[in-house]
Amino acid sequence: MAFPNVSDIIATTIENRSGEIADNVTMNNAGLAYIKKSGNVRSFSGGSIIYEELSFAANGNAGWYSGYDLLPTAAQDVLSAAQYNIAQAACPVTISGLEELRNAGKQQIIDLMDARLNVAEASMANLLAAAFYQDGTAAAGKQMVGLNAMVPTTPTTGTYGGIDRAVWNVWRPQVTTMALAATSATIQLAMDQVYAGLVRGRDAPNLILADNFMWAQYVQSLQLLQRFTGTSEGNLGFPSIKFMNADVVLDGGIGGFISARTMFFLNTKYMFFRPHSARNMVALSPNRRYAVNQDAEVSVLAWAGQMTCSGSQFQGRLISP
Repeated sequence: MAFPNVSDIIATTIENRSGEIADNVTMNNAGLAYIKKSGNVRSFSGGSIIYEELSFAANGNAGWYSGYDLLPTAAQDVLSAAQYNIAQAACPVTISGLEELRNAGKQQIIDLMDARLNVAEASMANLLAAAFYQDGTAAAGKQMVGLNAMVPTTPTTGTYGGIDRAVWNVWRPQVTTMALAATSATIQLAMDQVYAGLVRGRDAPNLILADNFMWAQYVQSLQLLQRFTGTSEGNLGFPSIKFMNADVVLDGGIGGFISARTMFFLNTKYMFFRPHSARNMVALSPNRRYAVNQDAEVSVLAWAGQMTCSGSQFQGRLISP
């Protein structure tokens, strides 16, 4: 006899694993893993827009004085906020009536759903990993906004986070395209120039994401040098070596999503992964999804949120022709 509350089991299995699935999704992608390491996975609980506060100008009241000089106290408009829409992603997990009969008994159904959740988890991880590098225009603009919008190849035009880069140069990332194809002899000089352009005091890139080609050129440029990988970086599970104080991470490999012949220079202090607190890899409307004209039940693994940035000018991109 089949276990009677199949939909309860499906939903409960998702709910019991929701935290684990959410963690595995962020750790599946090098960029999201480093954002998490920076403590910048921040959930939000409501609203139609996600805001990231930012400073776009210095306080003009700052200055030198002597003795009884009058100090300026004029109001200063120095803060604003980038605005991001909420993106949604889902992966339905189904079980048919025939599968229920064949897997009669509570434990068998749980085992079946565990196997299908493993696939759903991997599918959601890959969906977000791909979106991490894209510009948010896929799926009719419903996709999460990624690095191709945060650090576009043309940084002086377009709107990102509701801010027009043609108007606000403080919101423009640094993008450098090499004159000739990168080689092991030229890659470090180009990296030096991009890195130096993103340093402000103690602020500097802490993560450089590279595709296969750029990674290979950089590794070959270090062949005569001994190189080290820190313990904390190794624990994240991604191949990494150092450039200045930044970790250079291969995020290409098999089926990688990073743009070809590209390095992203990122300061993850200003990058955030913002899942909704009530929709972070959880069952969507449990016990309420039944096929009207099919012998099947569905539970939906769902996520809502966005990847945001409060300092686009601290991000960079190196491109090889």
